[in-house]
Amino acid sequence: MKIGYFTLTDNPIEYGDTRKNPNQMILDLEEQCIYAEELGFNSVWVPEHHFSALGVLPSPAMFLTSVAAKTKKIKLAPATVLLPATHPIRLAEEYALLDLLSNGRAIFSAGRGYDKREYDVFGIDFNKSRELFFEGLDIIQKAWRSKGPISHEGENFSFPEIQLTPTPVQENLPIYVAAFSEPSIRKAAEMGEHVIFAPFAANMVFGTMENAIQTFNRISAENGFTDRKASCSYFINVVETKEEEEETKRRMLKYFTGLVPAFPEDPSKAPPNIRYFAEIVDQLKNMTTDSLSDKSIIVGDAEYVTQKLKEIEATGLDEVILYFDFGGLSHQDTMKAMERFTKQVMPHFNQEEALVL
Repeated sequence: MKIGYFTLTDNPIEYGDTRKNPNQMILDLEEQCIYAEELGFNSVWVPEHHFSALGVLPSPAMFLTSVAAKTKKIKLAPATVLLPATHPIRLAEEYALLDLLSNGRAIFSAGRGYDKREYDVFGIDFNKSRELFFEGLDIIQKAWRSKGPISHEGENFSFPEIQLTPTPVQENLPIYVAAFSEPSIRKAAEMGEHVIFAPFAANMVFGTMENAIQTFNRISAENGFTDRKASCSYFINVVETKEEEEETKRRMLKYFTGLVPAFPEDPSKAPPNIRYFAEIVDQLKNMTTDSLSDKSIIVGDAEYVTQKLKEIEATGLDEVILYFDFGGLSHQDTMKAMERFTKQVMPHFNQEEALVL
């Protein structure tokens, strides 16, 4: 199982006086991504969030291009692009350019998002998120995998014959679909793409992470795709005391205070395909540090964290991407947490072997 670095740059207004300076957060994040390569992480995954509604990074492609110039081998991924907010051809161009400038290190991951506030500012119909997303993804597939010019005439996008420039260095630039629901997982599998899960959603919808992965693999195989990969994000911290464990869990609850306003609370006002988020909101609002489980956050001593990641590896997950700085953790403490993990836990996972698979 490969191990990557992940963040959502959470810094919402709900954090009040403890909010960080957004500009400094982005500069700190770049340092963390460069450090992730030094520590031996396989990849870095950074978000797309707008207006500080949740996170502070609006353009993962631009950010990752800067990281590419300062690194040599770490893979570079958005987690995830808000696909309905940008014309798919523009995204195809940008990530092909990232792949070229990084010498084939780009990964593309896209999702529909869940925050209506971002859609409203861009003047995009939140109720059409699913249709916009999958038509856009189909266009990106064609743009990267067609040998010649492409054109498109669809429900939401139409354009005449064009030739994409530049083209990706990788013959098959990896495409991941961020999937919370069974229909999204099914559609991703039918299209022959990889999938990235949020663990709490996978467990809520499928019962276990293993069931989610098996469902994805089965549908992929039914459609002729037998080598597709699943990734998942986890909040994590290696600690030495119960006090540190409790503080980490309090940071998790703080993170939830900023996440809840991004989700639709009233099922009657949400698009049918994301009404299950109302159930998630109910669960998040009632969370306590005692009710947090390893289905979303892995916190404990090195032995415990290693054991839990071994259990995750056994589900067949190809890569786990780890979120260290949630809930306002300082830049310096984030760097220390990353280093602690790589010294005490990473040696139990053969990253050199994982990198060649």
